[in-house]
Amino acid sequence: MSLYACYSALLAEVLDSLEAEGALPAGLARRAVAVEPPRDPSHGDLATNAAMVLAKGAGTNPRALAALLQPKLAALPGVVGVDIAGPGFINLRLDPAIWRSELEAIVREGERYGLSTIGNNERVNVEYVSANPTGPMHMGHCRGAVVGDSLAKLLEAAGFRVIKEYYVNDAGGQVDTLARSAHLRYREALGDTIGEIPEGLYPGDYLRPVGVALAAEFGGRYAEAPEAEWLPLFKQRTVAAMLHLIRHDLSLLGIHHDIFASEAELQASGAPARALDTLRAKELVYEGALERPKSLDEHDEWEPVELTLFRSSRFGDDQDRPMKKSDGSWTYFGADAAYHLQKAEVADHLVNIWGADHAGTVKRVQAAVTALTDGKVDLDVKLVQMVRLFRAGEPVKMSKRSGSFVTLADVVGEVGKDVVRFMMLTKRTDSMLDFDFAKVVEASKDNPVFYVQYAHARICSLQRKAAEAGVSLDEAADLSLLDAEELALVRTAAQFPRVIEAAALAHEPHRVAFYLYDLAAEFHALWNRGNDDPERRFLLENNRDLTRARLELARGIGQIIRSGLAIMGVEAAQEMR
Repeated sequence: MSLYACYSALLAEVLDSLEAEGALPAGLARRAVAVEPPRDPSHGDLATNAAMVLAKGAGTNPRALAALLQPKLAALPGVVGVDIAGPGFINLRLDPAIWRSELEAIVREGERYGLSTIGNNERVNVEYVSANPTGPMHMGHCRGAVVGDSLAKLLEAAGFRVIKEYYVNDAGGQVDTLARSAHLRYREALGDTIGEIPEGLYPGDYLRPVGVALAAEFGGRYAEAPEAEWLPLFKQRTVAAMLHLIRHDLSLLGIHHDIFASEAELQASGAPARALDTLRAKELVYEGALERPKSLDEHDEWEPVELTLFRSSRFGDDQDRPMKKSDGSWTYFGADAAYHLQKAEVADHLVNIWGADHAGTVKRVQAAVTALTDGKVDLDVKLVQMVRLFRAGEPVKMSKRSGSFVTLADVVGEVGKDVVRFMMLTKRTDSMLDFDFAKVVEASKDNPVFYVQYAHARICSLQRKAAEAGVSLDEAADLSLLDAEELALVRTAAQFPRVIEAAALAHEPHRVAFYLYDLAAEFHALWNRGNDDPERRFLLENNRDLTRARLELARGIGQIIRSGLAIMGVEAAQEMR
């Protein structure tokens, strides 16, 4: 149990005792009660909002309730002071021995420190990337890929069972276009002069090897054959080739999905019809026409068409949504509803990582999941904003349609997997992210990748120098020698389990990156004390005991950095060159 969880449990016991005494009414909702670090560290070590949250239900004011809590909190183990602040916040000061004990726990537990059981082994399906299988991965896909994969690692660290899924959109018109583009390259491989790629086809050179492979397999059999003879076969072969390329590109980032679910197979299995029947049995489907689009002018022609509609407006959507078109074929939404039902049948929670251009479809799909599962399975959608590429401050243009774009493989090859993964998590997903090839490898505090990695590399260097000086990490350390600033760094390190749980429940892996940057900044500040005062350096030739204590502190910080970077899918640097 983490330190914050321990004191949360102790606070719960205090509240129970006040209820037993009749000082608090029984049954007050405590969900919003928290034990957390105070915003200003000078106010104490822990803070709780218990009095603020519970006062109204208790029929009193927050400061009066805080006064009731104060003596009981002061009697808790390790608490040396309790102050009431402002309208009723309560700040606790802990015995320094508590923080020394926490440092010992960090070192003792190693990579297990921070792991949680809050997920209760519940199943979470995280669907991410899911790009159309029409070409190699480019930087437009990269951010969602890293966010999804890091979220999966984060959820596993918090005690969830995670299914990592990629939805292959292989049933739409874009796949027909891909097959026609591959047929052109197939003819080229056979020696035909194809000239300029016609408008509407994919012009990228990445289809040339596909054409060569098709020519090797089929010879000239389909060079002049009618499209109906080769289109299904070429779709199958080309999609398979693109998925092989996509898997390879994702592997460069250390990303491997558990499931690649095919939309074409989904539709062929009859899943959309089963989803429709499920909704129809719940009287959530009807035949009707959509309202006139608000975007049309009153003089624009518009003729209502009868469609099969899902009553998504009952679940928070702004209008009902068609599941089938007038010709009887499935809409994108109809297939999406069936796909999410398929996922919900084997998971307790669903998380989708989508590009921001899918914002308009979120409510309808969430409505479908709620309706199809009777609210038993929840769907959270994280929308990821674009990545803007720069080179020395100048924007790099991308155009997949023209065949001119920066591939994920090119970027990883230039700056490395760890830099790419870390940078994708340096902002909230709902904010645009700028990726400058020069700045992401810059050795400065302004580059979070370097700053965090440099902290870990410094620790590794310190340990090597200590070993050269004959100071062993196996020697017992007297942590009572650590001063207030050094213990303040332990307080920040001790927040790691709390960060993991909060980030996992919010589905926000960027919180780990933010935390690591703050931890690294505190470590660097502590390290830099030695620049002005040699006696405050970590390695002291004339004071082996203090050196050993500071080495233990560095060891604990290094462990937290490694664990946090592992959740981000980033390897901790042993040295910086």
